Amino acid sequence: MVAILGLTCLFCSGILGGAYALTKERIDAAAETKTQEAVAQVLPHFTGLEYDEEGNYFKAEDGDALVGYAIVSTSVGFGGPLTIIVGVTPDGTVYNTSVLAHSETPGLGAKCTTDKKFMDQWRGFNPSVKKLSVTKDGGDVDAITASTITSRAYTQAVADALELFYVIEGGHDDE
Repeated sequence: MVAILGLTCLFCSGILGGAYALTKERIDAAAETKTQEAVAQVLPHFTGLEYDEEGNYFKAEDGDALVGYAIVSTSVGFGGPLTIIVGVTPDGTVYNTSVLAHSETPGLGAKCTTDKKFMDQWRGFNPSVKKLSVTKDGGDVDAITASTITSRAYTQAVADALELFYVIEGGHDDE
């Protein structure tokens, strides 16, 4: 029995490993395409893009002029990790945001990808003028109805991205 069970496990592991090896390149290519599309969505027009060695951000330029940074940020929402990409212009303003991955509840927290009112408030969000927290916590971010935890997580991910931006730029927000 032990030998049969061992051989069955070995056989199944081999099939799973083979399937992984066969699909890894396609999965990686699809993820790269999704990330490139997200970078293009969160920053103004650019012609050159440099990757951070750790993959935390992308530096975008148009000729020799800095356009901004697309920063990948993850926080924990209601359903688990929420990963977004935040476009930050050289003056520290959020140009736009986009969700890369989430595991939020369909119809509630998952609205962070489709709720136009929620998504539009991030375009041009200037943290030196607006408070970066949900209105329920005294800030200027309107939460998704019935999804305060997701909205807080999204806001935290934007705040973390801005913190990385300040580190990259060599300064820090004095708030």
